[in-house]
Amino acid sequence: MTSSDSDFALHATPRRRRRWPWVIVFVLVGALLAAAATAGVYLWNLSSSFEKAEKLPAAEVFPTVRPTATNPEAVNILMLGSDSRSGLDGDLEGIRGQRADSILLVHIPADRSGAQVISFMRDNWVEIPGHGERKLNAALALGGVPLLIETLEGIIDVPIDHVAITDFEGFKGLTEALDGVSVDNSIPFTSDGFTYEQGVVDVRGDKALAFVRARYPFTDGDYQRVRNQQSFIKGVLDKMLSRETLTDPGRIAASVDAISPYLTVDAGLDVATIGSLGFSLRGIDQSDIIFMTSPTLGTGMVGDQSIVRPDWEGLAALSEALKNDTVPEFAAAG
Repeated sequence: MTSSDSDFALHATPRRRRRWPWVIVFVLVGALLAAAATAGVYLWNLSSSFEKAEKLPAAEVFPTVRPTATNPEAVNILMLGSDSRSGLDGDLEGIRGQRADSILLVHIPADRSGAQVISFMRDNWVEIPGHGERKLNAALALGGVPLLIETLEGIIDVPIDHVAITDFEGFKGLTEALDGVSVDNSIPFTSDGFTYEQGVVDVRGDKALAFVRARYPFTDGDYQRVRNQQSFIKGVLDKMLSRETLTDPGRIAASVDAISPYLTVDAGLDVATIGSLGFSLRGIDQSDIIFMTSPTLGTGMVGDQSIVRPDWEGLAALSEALKNDTVPEFAAAG
């Protein structure tokens, strides 16, 4: 993997386990989702907010031909985000014809020792079943969610268990509900009238949206945007796992309430599933969550299209790591 594809862990300071009776289950970045779950009564209080999310029947989400699950206790969640103002609306026919701006795979190992969030560059030049070689995010436009899943599963050779889709607009309300989040900005830039200095920057509302959307200010375009989106997710996690949030059930409820209207999930990703998954992850903290980018060989041109060239040897190794729950070791070796 190149330095552009480097991974990084989320470090807590000081390091210590948080064993409250609830845990953040997943956060979708622009690629991106945020939800919180609790055990017991509070989980069911949150369920009314989560039920605002659009639910898609499994038959309309998943392809008919699937890889064999060699690691059935692991969980793989595909997270799709749109940074367009029109978004990826909840109607399946509305989603078909649009393109995902953020494509992330959340891998939760069988032993629930952590989570790995893998960004797939939207411009990866790949084989889309029935359509030849195209950019990865074209699969959504050509055949909706099932074709995008079929394309990704053909690359990683492991089944995707759940899908969550959101419009980045949902993060405006989320950052407001959290009273802002802090992001670690590696490159100073200006976008949509906002200026972001190098270092830790506080963002909320439209300033947060501009941060995760920005692509043109950077010489490496989408590579830096992916880094910024990962930094944003880290900032959300840090805020949601902070003591000020953990001790404020109203803030958690407001956060779920803010993101749910912009969220579409497969019908199997219901409150009970999230609660069970959240409880099984109750022992992890930020340092157990790893962010990385799928292996690539940089950019190139196909005709008049700028593309990202996949590293097929690296992707084969990533596939084996997903099957064997050795993604942290794969990331460290890169």
